[in-house]
This record gives sequence, structure tokens and C-alpha cells, in this order.
Amino acid sequence: MGKGPHVPLSSCKTLGRGKAIPATSRLLLDPLGVLGWPWLPLVEVAPAVPPQLGARVVGGEDAVAHSWPWQISLQYSDSGSWYHICGGTLIAPQWVLTAAHCISSSLTYRVVLGKQDLSEDDEPGSVAVGVEKMIVHEKWNSFLIINDIALIKLAEEVQESDTIRAACLPDAGKILPNDYPCYVTGWGTNGPLADVLQQALLPVVDYETCSQRDWWGSNVCTTMVCAGGDGVISGCNSDSGGPLNCQRNDGIWEVEGIVSFGSGLSCNMIRKPTVFTRVSAYIDWINELALGDNLEHLIAPRVL
Repeated sequence: MGKGPHVPLSSCKTLGRGKAIPATSRLLLDPLGVLGWPWLPLVEVAPAVPPQLGARVVGGEDAVAHSWPWQISLQYSDSGSWYHICGGTLIAPQWVLTAAHCISSSLTYRVVLGKQDLSEDDEPGSVAVGVEKMIVHEKWNSFLIINDIALIKLAEEVQESDTIRAACLPDAGKILPNDYPCYVTGWGTNGPLADVLQQALLPVVDYETCSQRDWWGSNVCTTMVCAGGDGVISGCNSDSGGPLNCQRNDGIWEVEGIVSFGSGLSCNMIRKPTVFTRVSAYIDWINELALGDNLEHLIAPRVL
């Protein structure tokens, strides 16, 4: 990760024209010491290619190419080929955030960044990187599906580009209001895996509503966030681990959730919104492990 100041992976704050202090540990020289640090991390807040928003399409719609540049494809190896299994979010040059249920010690993984079309092996702007280690939350419970969060350390740092950028994370403890518009992104569909990255508008469902008996009831807890539930649009198969993207009032996008679970009967069941791990509940955990490079709860990947 390099040496320098302890830059919390918590939030992006505006700084000057179209710049931000990102939720990463990328280090660039800051001779003026604007923040009192010898180095200042800077990154464009918005994607180089802005997402096209607004249309509420059944089952989602094709995303504009590279408009969600922090979205990654987590892939596993089988018989000499690579297969998409989950989504994830680049949060630092060498760190990816995903769901704990996406991780298995028996699989060999790689992370593909800057990806739009899974059917293109050599897609311009994309890069495949091996995995150095995987850290699953120490209190992950696969039966209750709680603490469904994991970190992946890449084998090498990736360079920021128009197609690859780290996401901003919310402040610790942040709670989104009911009906706040967010977008889920991924390659999941009701049927076969989508080739092109999909996006779908999913309004937030507050905990008070989502925890009602005829919604998700006691299956959801306060470390989760629900979104959708209209019976039309939702996260689905192969979206797991991917981001819930929400735009702040100042225009900055933050990843507020990690796709965790939905209804086993259908991807689009009314009053059964997609349930996400609430990222703001785990900011301290992310900071401690990613910035501290803690080796506890480590799953050693197989050699590529």
C-alpha cells in the first residue's frame, strides 16, 4: 500500500474543481499540504463517462460503457477457463470489497477491472489481476446471512484510468432515508448471465419497513440496507457482491451497499427487496484491515 499518512477509507470530500479526497490510500505528492499531510490523495469524483440515469426499465438496462468504473467482475478458474461468479467494488488501488458468500477457499480467483462486456476476452480498458489474499469478516454467518462482507487484496496495484476508478465510501453510520434513489449494477439477470453490465434503479426501503413481517421480517438487521421490492426490478443471480451506488446531493457517488441476498422464489418479488450489506456499518472494519493490512481471517488463495 506504500508509506504515508493514514487516509481513512470512509468518505470523499470535495476539493476544488471536480476533485475529491477519495476513500482510498492512493498517494500523490501534495507540496502545499492542503490537508496537513505530506501527501494528498486526489481523484476525479465522477466517472469519466457519466451513467445514464432515470429510465425505470423492467429487469434493468445496459449501463453506458465504463460509467461505473469501480465495478469489478470476480471470476474463478475451472478447467483452464475463467467464469464470472460475483461482482465487487474497487475501493483502493489494491483492494476490492465484495460479499463474504462469494469467497471459497477451494477456488482460484482473479479480479477483472474496467469490464463492460463479459463476452469480450480482450476488451479495451479492462485488466485482469490475480488475488494475493482474501479476508472474510470474522463474524460472517452463512446461515443467518449476517456480516456478509469480505475484502480482496489484489496481487498488484491497479492504475487509475477512464475505465478504472476507486469508489467513494459513505461516512461511518450513515443511514439513507426511505425511497432514496440508488442503482444496483452487475451482470445478473432472471435468466442466463448478461454479457453487458446492467444497471437498475432501486429506491431504498428503510429498516422500519423492510423488517415488517410481510416484508423481510427478522431476516434483516440494522447492518443491512434494503432497496427495491416493487416486484419489477431487483438485484439477481451473479449480482452478488456488487455495489449499491447512491449519488449524494453534491453529485458524488458512494457505494452504500454490497449485494447480499434476495428471494429464492424470484428475483423480482413484491415486498422482497434486494438486501445489501450496509457499508457504513463496516467502515471501521474496512479501515483496520485494508489500511492496517491485518493478516487475521485470511484465506490464502491458490497459486494462479
